Amino acid sequence: MLSWMVWTTPVAVFFASIVVMLIGMTILEVRSPSVLRKGFLPIATTRGDRLFIGLMCAAWVNLAWVGLGEKMTAWLSLPDEPSVWISFAVSMLVLALVLRKG
Repeated sequence: MLSWMVWTTPVAVFFASIVVMLIGMTILEVRSPSVLRKGFLPIATTRGDRLFIGLMCAAWVNLAWVGLGEKMTAWLSLPDEPSVWISFAVSMLVLALVLRKG
């Protein structure tokens, strides 16, 4: 069924993290409904809005990392492409920043 996608460990961890976040946010929303608030984003947002925006940012960070992997190897004179675990960590930090301060 899912054989069309290359399920490497980083890809599986990334999607599993998203599933865990969605379940956690659903439980949190049921227990404590969110209210609009204004952070550094130019609009007032709820927790769910910030989660969506943060997940989009995380996806863009990962796509940029994969797209620039070969170029970074040349720019930094690396023997191999940088690990995707670095992009995972950076994208989770961006997501946490948007959720907390956005």
